[in-house]
Amino acid sequence: MTDMTDDALDRLFTLVDDLDADVDATIDLADEIAASGDTALLPRLEARLDRCVGERNSYARELLGGVIAAIGGVASLPVLLRASAVDLGDDQDGLAAEIVDLVHADPAAARALLGPLAKGGDPAVRDRAEWALRFVPS
Repeated sequence: MTDMTDDALDRLFTLVDDLDADVDATIDLADEIAASGDTALLPRLEARLDRCVGERNSYARELLGGVIAAIGGVASLPVLLRASAVDLGDDQDGLAAEIVDLVHADPAAARALLGPLAKGGDPAVRDRAEWALRFVPS
C-alpha cells in the first residue's frame, strides 16, 4: 500500500466522522479509493466499518460499505451482511444495492458465502443472509 493511499484513507476516515464535512468531497474521495482496487486497504476499511456501525453512524456504513464492495467484490458479502444486520434506523438503500449487485455479479460464490450465514447463530445476520439469497438467480 502506498503512502498516498494511506493518506487518502486517513482523510476519508476523518471526513466520515465529521458531520460538517463536504459530502461531495467525501464521496469523490471514496470513489477514488474504491477505484484503486487496493485489496490491502480492506482490513482498515472493515475495521472502520465495524467501528462506525458500533457508533451508529449510518452515513459511514453506507459510504464505507460501497468502498469495501468495490474493492472486495463478492468476497466482501459476509462483512457487508454483518454490518447491514445492525438496525441503525436508516433505510440502507445504498448498502442493500451494493449487496444485491454483488450477488448478481457472482451468484455461485454469493450462494456459497451466504448459505452458512443463513444458518448461523445470529438471527439478524441470518435474516439478512436469507434476504440476500432471494436475489441469487435460480
